[in-house]
Amino acid sequence: MAWLDEAGGIMASSVCCTSNMVTLKIEEVLFKEPVKVKQQIRIYGKVDRLGKTSIRLWVEARRADLKAQTEVVVCSTRMVFVRINSEGKPVPIKAC
Repeated sequence: MAWLDEAGGIMASSVCCTSNMVTLKIEEVLFKEPVKVKQQIRIYGKVDRLGKTSIRLWVEARRADLKAQTEVVVCSTRMVFVRINSEGKPVPIKAC
């Protein structure tokens, strides 16, 4: 969960061209497959919706099999991040 939040925050900051983004919401996360120690996890995301002060992302974690060159989805969720000012109040997202 922490990796999803961190990856989502990095993507939201990148898309919105600011590091002043905070997590507002993480929807239900269903863990579909186990992940064992030393297995590689790759996290992917895409913009689902861009609002005035917020961005909603679809985030998915996949377990990679390096020998077989395959990936299996282990979990996915939608996440909402909000751009804030120095006082912690929502502010409009500016174009890059």
